[in-house]
Amino acid sequence: MGTAQRPRPEVDRDSAPWWEAVRRHELTVQKCEGCGVLRFPARAVCNKCRSREWAWVPVRGTGTVYSWIVNHQVFMRSMADEVPFAVLAVRLDEGADMLMYGDLAEGDPAALRPGLPVEAVFTDVDEATTLVRWRERD
Repeated sequence: MGTAQRPRPEVDRDSAPWWEAVRRHELTVQKCEGCGVLRFPARAVCNKCRSREWAWVPVRGTGTVYSWIVNHQVFMRSMADEVPFAVLAVRLDEGADMLMYGDLAEGDPAALRPGLPVEAVFTDVDEATTLVRWRERD
């Protein structure tokens, strides 16, 4: 994975704790303190009970491919050596309504299929940035 002049994720108030965990190579989601429902992506209010209290909890980092795209266009010169690349929407094993995105870390995009079991892998881009990527699991 190239790193020169590559865009970096925008960290905001809701996602900052998630990015900090990813930097430690931990995958986390929010857990509602009111009803116990797990949720991702981060949000201030629980969709189920409307509570504004939550905690970040670790998850296994496993799931199944829900959908994907294979990008064949060079939209950014800094990523030209990576085209084509696949971006996956992964349904986490902890909950059917939790989708997490990332690129395919290894393997052939042509082998992707709905329901393919995958696991998270972490790529340290630099001292401040770690990305979640996905690879097929046994």
